[in-house]
Amino acid sequence: MNWFLNHIDLIVEKTGQHLVISLLPVLFGLIISLPLGWLAGRNPIARAVLIPVSALLYTIPSLAMFVFLPLILGTQIIDPVNVIVALTIYTVSLLVRAIADALSVVDASILAAATAMGYRPARRFLAVELPLAVPVLISNLRVATVSNISLATVGSVIGIEGLGKLFSEGFQRQNLDEIVTGVVLVVVLALIIDLVLQLVGRAITPWTRTAVKS
Repeated sequence: MNWFLNHIDLIVEKTGQHLVISLLPVLFGLIISLPLGWLAGRNPIARAVLIPVSALLYTIPSLAMFVFLPLILGTQIIDPVNVIVALTIYTVSLLVRAIADALSVVDASILAAATAMGYRPARRFLAVELPLAVPVLISNLRVATVSNISLATVGSVIGIEGLGKLFSEGFQRQNLDEIVTGVVLVVVLALIIDLVLQLVGRAITPWTRTAVKS
């Protein structure tokens, strides 16, 4: 507890850094996954390619990804961009299938009705299909976000700042308080962000609460 109280500024700094490298990939991954998931949900050939490839990407060990990406991106190995890109790839691998599956189960009669009302494909996707897919999408976003918050700690092995630094530096100094602080903060951060996403999902899908009550 004394270590925690004496290093509040450091903890706030590391938490902010951790949030950036954890949450930016969720945003980027969602933006990339939406068109890919839509394509996979509408085109059998695209689905046969995108779903297995995305699943395969998630099997690549995070540390290997962090080390390998600088060779492709031309960045320094300790550049946080490597971690952000790697976690974006993991996010995409989780969301593409989820979006494709969520969109593929939208009732055909709903799509036909929207088309009959004059909705073009892009507008129909944004106004009809995507809102109906939100509950499934939020569930998978929660998984991706919690996963990213955990995986981002691995970046400390190659010098990336964040809460993982409390693990690595605490281990080097044999400082148990620092290590425990890092572990607890990662868990608390994951729980808070997960709760926020859950509340956001409930707020933007009021019809699901109505369905449960009825």
